[in-house]
Amino acid sequence: MIGLLAVTFVICWSSGFIGAKLGAADAPVPTVLMWRFLPLAAIAVPVILVWCRRRVRPMSRSEWGRQVLIGLLSQAAYVVTVYWAIGMGVSTGTTALVDGVQPLVAAALVGPLLGAVVTRGQWVGLALGLFGVAVVSWTDATSAAGRTPLWAYVIPLAGMAALLASTFIERRAPRSVPASVAVSIHCCVSAVVFTGLALATGTASPPASGRFWIAMVWLIVFATLGGYGLYWFLLARIGVTPVNSLMFAIAPVTAVWGAVMFDEPLTATTVVGLGLAIAAALIAGRRERSERARLVRRRRRERRERADVTGRRERRERADVTGRRERSERAEVTERDPPAAGGQASGSGPSDGRGVVGVSSGAASGRPN
Repeated sequence: MIGLLAVTFVICWSSGFIGAKLGAADAPVPTVLMWRFLPLAAIAVPVILVWCRRRVRPMSRSEWGRQVLIGLLSQAAYVVTVYWAIGMGVSTGTTALVDGVQPLVAAALVGPLLGAVVTRGQWVGLALGLFGVAVVSWTDATSAAGRTPLWAYVIPLAGMAALLASTFIERRAPRSVPASVAVSIHCCVSAVVFTGLALATGTASPPASGRFWIAMVWLIVFATLGGYGLYWFLLARIGVTPVNSLMFAIAPVTAVWGAVMFDEPLTATTVVGLGLAIAAALIAGRRERSERARLVRRRRRERRERADVTGRRERRERADVTGRRERSERAEVTERDPPAAGGQASGSGPSDGRGVVGVSSGAASGRPN
């Protein structure tokens, strides 16, 4: 069941890049993002209201502000860079690959700021993954020469930086917010931002194209509800490391999908770069799993040692209690039934008497006549 959900998650998350290109083909980026997040905000507001009513302690202004800032960085800033890059001509596979390297960068750069230890495998995986990104980006840029400016390939990196900043802020939060509520707040923030942007640029009116609305349904159902929903579900069921490993499978799926659907270039060099990124994820994940296994073994050993110490202490305490109880019972028996001292005296009397008599008789018999 988990395996099927993992495959569905990869497909749904990859569909976000495909849907972005579908929507951007018929409307400007602010229009697409406005009509993607407005329906989501309509669903998210009741979720937030119900949670606020059931919450014992209301959220403070700083907590609301923190969630708004995380939403601005993790959704608004990140999504707009993805759409902007794809609109500039960067292939969906390259954009997805830069997105997929984000967990390694977060572990290597944000981890130390949060006090986490970065393993050698994570550094090796980061270097290998970045090299794979460079190979794929260069291949994509040279094959699209004259159509896509080179600076456009920096745009996905800006989105990754926004995700890293949101990760750092979220991990430093003193109190956690349920994932469904946090995502709802982020969707509302994005809806406000992109609606304001669309109104300011005069692009709020949606096109009459049926393909545009198909793309919106695609983005809402598959990319947001399916992708984000399964992301948080799998995060709770199988943990951070396996989910981060799945993120690296998104780039190859998106690259193949984009090549079939939009005739994007998929050269041998691109395949090599994608393979390097997948290898980076496997190396980092394997080292991290070994570290976690070592930590689990050490904790089990510590629990066994504590159990042994506790068992020995309990056995000593039981032995002491048993010894005190037995001594107390013997003392009570002794006080209740003392030994008979008279029997010992009567037993020695006849012996002494017989000795005295014998001596007297002998002396009498030995007296001269």
